[in-house]
Amino acid sequence: MSEGFLHLLGQAAAAEPGRVFARTAEASLTLAALDARSDAMAAALVARGLVPGDRVAAVLPNELDSLALAFGLAKAGLVWVPLNPALVGDGLRHLLDLTRARLVLAQGAASLGAVPPAGFATRIPDPAADFAIGTTSGTTGPPKGVRISHRMLRLAGEGVALAAAAHDGDVMFLWEPLHHIGGVQMLVLPLLRRAVLHLVPRFSASRFWAEVAAAGATHLHYLGGILQILLKQDPHPRERAHALRIAWGAGCPAELWPQVQDRFGVALRECYGMTEASSFSTFNADGVPGSVGRAMPWFDIAILDPGGRALPPGERGEIVVRAKDPLALTRGYLDNPEATARALRGGALHSGDSGSLDAAGNLFFHGRMTDSVRVRGENVSAWEVEAVAAQHPAVADCAMIGVAAEIGEQEIKLFLQPRRGMALDLPAFHAWLAPRLARHQLPRYLALVEDFARTPSQRIRKFALPRTTADGFDAARPAGDYTGAGSPPCAADQAKGSAR
Repeated sequence: MSEGFLHLLGQAAAAEPGRVFARTAEASLTLAALDARSDAMAAALVARGLVPGDRVAAVLPNELDSLALAFGLAKAGLVWVPLNPALVGDGLRHLLDLTRARLVLAQGAASLGAVPPAGFATRIPDPAADFAIGTTSGTTGPPKGVRISHRMLRLAGEGVALAAAAHDGDVMFLWEPLHHIGGVQMLVLPLLRRAVLHLVPRFSASRFWAEVAAAGATHLHYLGGILQILLKQDPHPRERAHALRIAWGAGCPAELWPQVQDRFGVALRECYGMTEASSFSTFNADGVPGSVGRAMPWFDIAILDPGGRALPPGERGEIVVRAKDPLALTRGYLDNPEATARALRGGALHSGDSGSLDAAGNLFFHGRMTDSVRVRGENVSAWEVEAVAAQHPAVADCAMIGVAAEIGEQEIKLFLQPRRGMALDLPAFHAWLAPRLARHQLPRYLALVEDFARTPSQRIRKFALPRTTADGFDAARPAGDYTGAGSPPCAADQAKGSAR
């Protein structure tokens, strides 16, 4: 039976009202308190004139009241639009224009003001109804809104339980922001296992092991480059003075697996997934080095060539996810039938990612096939960065690519073609970009070109752009290290030179 998640809260609160659902270093939230607080918040939202199906954009910091507000939105039948507090300018405007939110809660639950302790007559939503609109990066256009149903969130929680091998009594260290699917998916886990969420405001490398030990955490979810960041810290006895058993997530290169496991004393479990597919599609329960594992029970995974034919083990192609549960995949992108038709074909999700299977059905991820870059766990579309950069009066054209990162998956490199007769000071341009982009969208590298190599249709040939990182401005270098000397080369010539 395909069910959502909301009824689980009422059942758990009635059976174990005093059990702790989540906690911080200062306070805890029982199931009974979560049920009552979310009732009150649902009532407060309805009192503002909101009706089921309305969208509410909300910044939800990692606080206990944020969890109650998320459940309150679900109880009121409202659709949550998670807001990244780092978004500014055009990126924020696009998201609000896309979702047409009737209410914006800029400070989470605090935005509701005083909430009366009133009960609320919850009507359990249809499992197929939208619970949230998660934004994802486009490949050649603006970010899209992924429709996340109540059933999808339930399966996301089930996926966490399997991927993390979670059991009763476990403590999940929750540093992931609630605007990211990595945080949202955790909402359901304590209703499926007698586990506790331990919230911290953000990831901090310097405080990490002390916070983990104080929390008694048994599980760490990683994404982006946090494992690499931890490996770069000076060794300390705290690294082994903890209760962590399992680190689970995505983005740990195979060569780092033994370093992480040996140094920190945790087992690694890699996963693969997308917001469009209930967060997790596969998980590695067998420890096969470099693999992201086998399909979740509600999915089948295939590797297809451009013609849609299944490829044999070992050959690379597009990762395609087919659902056994009809509600495991998104119903599409909000108000974007063209993008929906491209991604959802024949009842399957075409991921745009490159992968391969071994003979045992283990999936190996080989990178993104789309025009986006994965930076510290966030997908950044080229459109997002290029559209802002092109607004600078001295920029004639620009192109963004991903390059290898010292930490995490990739860094952003932005090529800039100055307008004729105009100079472009790269450090000053980077400073101009900074307040107009979120931190994860801000390029690390900037390079000047006289012109771009283009296709017959005048599109920039991005594959020809050099992926070297020593040919321009590096935001991580001291300011005095960049002289800006020399004239900007042609990108096509740069590509030839880098190939020699």
